[in-house]
Amino acid sequence: MTDQTLARPGATLAYEVDGTGPIVVQAHGLTAGRDADLSILDVRGLASRGHRLVRYDAAGHGGSPGSDDPERYRWPVLADDLIALLDAVGADEPVDAVGVSMGTGTILTAAVRHPERFRRLVLALPPTAWETRAGQAAVYRQMADLIDEKGWDALTEWMASSPIPLPPVLEERGVGLQTQLRPETAATVLRGAALSDLPEPAALAALRMPVLLLPWAGDPGHPLSTAERLHELLTDSQLVVAENAAEADTWPERVAAFLA
Repeated sequence: MTDQTLARPGATLAYEVDGTGPIVVQAHGLTAGRDADLSILDVRGLASRGHRLVRYDAAGHGGSPGSDDPERYRWPVLADDLIALLDAVGADEPVDAVGVSMGTGTILTAAVRHPERFRRLVLALPPTAWETRAGQAAVYRQMADLIDEKGWDALTEWMASSPIPLPPVLEERGVGLQTQLRPETAATVLRGAALSDLPEPAALAALRMPVLLLPWAGDPGHPLSTAERLHELLTDSQLVVAENAAEADTWPERVAAFLA
């Protein structure tokens, strides 16, 4: 496994590559990172099953510093980062992509712009979108204001106290909310997320690659309504809802089978 960095406008992306074979790129969720998301969906086993797995920290997360500009963290800019990363690792054939939450938004935005770059998509925990986005955006702005007013520690304490009920899957697993936001730009990243939304439904409906949708139940930040709407729009999609931890535990094998 190799650890590398990629210089991008307003950011430096840290990434790692493991295994050999067709490329699979994984994009993590907001406030998380390539390691924090392992408690949700761990696909590292793909590297030993004939895939070249590329995992990275999005700008403003983990090992990837970014600028103090909310526009830098809009999903279209993150999608540009993803395409640049594929170029950096020599992806000259369509790749498979695995996203979680914000990563799902990043991948769908990139796929709408560059459908020829993607073979199959795995979209875990599709986030709030369209009519449900405004409420979630307000939460992100509240989190950003908390950082600005009381400092980084106030946000980590807020997240540790779980003011928002945990999804049943995480509750069963005994896993709390984790963050790998970089403190110096955390408020800016959250404001960038508040400015973001999924592509228009008509643009998504034009995608033709196979898609595996992996939502779970009981999570207002990742409502089933988004996954169900995507299932309607994406003509070659499968929808598998996890009602509990045992069902979510099947995700890594489902992903491996889907990408085989």
